[in-house]
Formats: sequence, structure tokens, C-alpha cells
Amino acid sequence: MDRQIPTHCTTREWTTFSLAVVNKAVNLTEGFPYISVCGNAPPQSCIFSQVLNFGAASAAWICILRYYQLRDWGVRKWPNQVILWTGLLCALGTSIVGNFQEKNQRSTHLTGAFLAFFVGILYFWLQLFLSWRMKNLPQPGAPWIGPLRLVLCSACFVLEVAMVVLHSWSMRSVSAICEWVVAMLLFILFGLFAVDFSRLDGCTLCLQPGSGSLRPPPDSPTSLHVQL
Repeated sequence: MDRQIPTHCTTREWTTFSLAVVNKAVNLTEGFPYISVCGNAPPQSCIFSQVLNFGAASAAWICILRYYQLRDWGVRKWPNQVILWTGLLCALGTSIVGNFQEKNQRSTHLTGAFLAFFVGILYFWLQLFLSWRMKNLPQPGAPWIGPLRLVLCSACFVLEVAMVVLHSWSMRSVSAICEWVVAMLLFILFGLFAVDFSRLDGCTLCLQPGSGSLRPPPDSPTSLHVQL
């Protein structure tokens, strides 16, 4: 599943871009458009919302799986929860961006964009910092995976700063190109978790009765094994 997420999301985002060009919702002779501009008008706005909702749900699921993997690797609860909530805020921001178009709810849309881009890259920086601090953490995959993540995170951060600065300087086309590249790099960073999850063959869900249950609790929680 994780290997397919970047491919599906990037393909559908470029589909949204293509539809916007074909429907003349954007004019490339006037400059390269922001991602949000391509998703402002129907029918591409419908695809844009669906793509980002799918991406948000997938990102949230990846963050939750990563949380339990780090817990099993011995990461303490509070830093692990901080990382988890950072990732979930990124997923929430992605959904907000998709459902609150820039032309209709600009302030809400920009809030979602901040969560998706800036909090999103913070999530991956925290992952890198954790790997650096805890030398005993497993490092699945080839030795170059870690340096690759560092390069991608650094590129994302630089491009995000450039995106904001160039927009303030009214260099909208260059700023928009930075935005598209950042989005693609974030998809790749999420996709790289496939390396960490390559050793997973399933997970266990523990179902426990609530405090208001009329039935007496069993001796042990009921476990359900789910194949990934």
C-alpha cells in the first residue's frame, strides 16, 4: 500500500492540473499556477478534493502505523506522541486544503496549507532527529536511505521558505513551482516509509469493553490479527 500512495497522489494531482489547463481555468501564458488555483473550479475541484482526502487518510494511517512501530522499538511515549500528533495535523491540513478551496475560504485554506506543508516537514524532521538521538533504533533498508531522507527534508525546508519569500516578492510562477516540488517531495517522504514497514507482516488490534459495559470484562483483551 505505502509504495502506491506517492504514485497515485502525484498522478491525480497532475490530472487536476491537466484538467484545469484543458478547461481554461488556468492560463499558462500568464504564469505557472499554484496547486490550489488548479483545484478552484469544477470539475477539477471535485477530483482535487477526493485526491487530498485520500492522501490525508493514507497519511494518517501511515503515521499511526509508524507510532506503534516506534513504540515497539522502545521509543518513549511522550516523544512518540508528539511525533504522531504532528503527522496527524499534517493529514488534517491536507484534508482542509482539499475541502476548503482557496477562492471560497481563503483563511481556512491557508491554515490547512500551513499544517500540510510546514507541520508536515516538521514531522519528518522529528523522525530524523529521533533516529539521530536513538542510535539503537533499527535502520531497515540500504545505508543511503537515511542520507536521502536528510536531503529531501532539507530540500523541502529550503523550498518552503523560498515559496513564501518569492510569493511576497510577487514572483508567483516561481513560487508556484516551489510549491509543486515540495508537494512531490512530501509524497516521496511518506512513500519511503515502505522501507521501514517492509518487515511488518501484520498488526494486532486489542478490543476491550468500555467502562459502561454490562458484561463482565474477559480475563484478557480480545485480539484480532490483521494482515498488511
